[in-house]
Amino acid sequence: MIAKKMIKMVEGSSAIRAMFEEGNRLAKEVGAENVYDFSLGNPNVPAPERVNQEMIRIIKETDSLTLHGYNKSNSGFEDVRKTVATTLNKRHQTNFTQKNIIMTVGAAGGLNVILKAIIDPGDEVIVFAPYFGEYRSYVSNYDGVLVEVSPNTETFQPKLSEFAAKITAKTKAVIVNSPNNPTGVVYSEETIKGLAKILLEKEQEFGTDIVLISDEPYRELAYDSAEVPYLTKYYHNTVIGYSFSKSLSMPGDRIGYLVIPDEVADSEQVLAAANVANRILGYVNAPNLQQKVVAACIDEKTDIAYYDRNRKTLYEGLSKLGFTCIKPEGAFYLFVKTPIADEKAFVAAAKKYNILIVPGSSFGCPGFVRIAYCVAYETITRALPKFAELMKEYE
Repeated sequence: MIAKKMIKMVEGSSAIRAMFEEGNRLAKEVGAENVYDFSLGNPNVPAPERVNQEMIRIIKETDSLTLHGYNKSNSGFEDVRKTVATTLNKRHQTNFTQKNIIMTVGAAGGLNVILKAIIDPGDEVIVFAPYFGEYRSYVSNYDGVLVEVSPNTETFQPKLSEFAAKITAKTKAVIVNSPNNPTGVVYSEETIKGLAKILLEKEQEFGTDIVLISDEPYRELAYDSAEVPYLTKYYHNTVIGYSFSKSLSMPGDRIGYLVIPDEVADSEQVLAAANVANRILGYVNAPNLQQKVVAACIDEKTDIAYYDRNRKTLYEGLSKLGFTCIKPEGAFYLFVKTPIADEKAFVAAAKKYNILIVPGSSFGCPGFVRIAYCVAYETITRALPKFAELMKEYE
């Protein structure tokens, strides 16, 4: 009955979601306090109070037909897009206007919009392992071909020499994610400059345009004064996908935006195509209420100190137990090397202690597991003795 393409997608359905559902099942059996669910990147920090206040104010003060009707533009409210552009210009010394901004249904919606706008069947999209596993599905949605660059498991900075070798005349886009899910690594300015240089050289070599898509839901979650380069300043064909899911703890509200700069080749056509894609993919427009809310709260910040305490406690605790992990500079994940090669067997062993973690193969990087520390602090402190028991199995 279902489409052949969907059969494979159902069979390979997100390991992250499957683990999250397993956590709900275990909680009913042994009590939620005895389940250590590190599977899902679901913010545990509440949205800033102003988000709730502005939501109420906007509902009270805005004409109902305007707030709940179809938006006049698939790009979103002009004043909201102007606010986003002005804020970006202030933060990153850019020169965007509202026409460069398209409000989207989260970063995931934005990535699908830009891929729909630029990908023809057979076009190649390059990703750097480890990468967010849903990229596979997003590219497949438009019959593109995902090309993986293997992971540098020492620094988790992209392997630029392999990247250069894998660019072909069919390469249409490259997706980068920094701060990175699942490693928490921030791609350095040196890395970005090197990547941009390669892209420019390959565009000239093949006479093609290659779009660099920067997926940035974790931009605001950076620690220890880490600088996250803003990629439109390094390469002309850059498109930014942003989400307020993490920066304002609003993942269920599905609100974000695309930035398509004037410097992008055929930018007017790309903007027009993205607008049409926003509509024909079924989004029509980003949620009106949430557009207004994020515009009013655009300078608000999540409680990054909360995540930082979790980061330090979990990283230091696991390191003392003998686990190996690069210290994350951003996001809210640890990417931990497993004491055995088969990380799926390690994930299964962890379940015996009600520890729920995600295998690295879900991110194109076997031999590791992802641990999301956007949980209650007490979950971490209670879990560390269980991690100790787990580690004893491999001594």
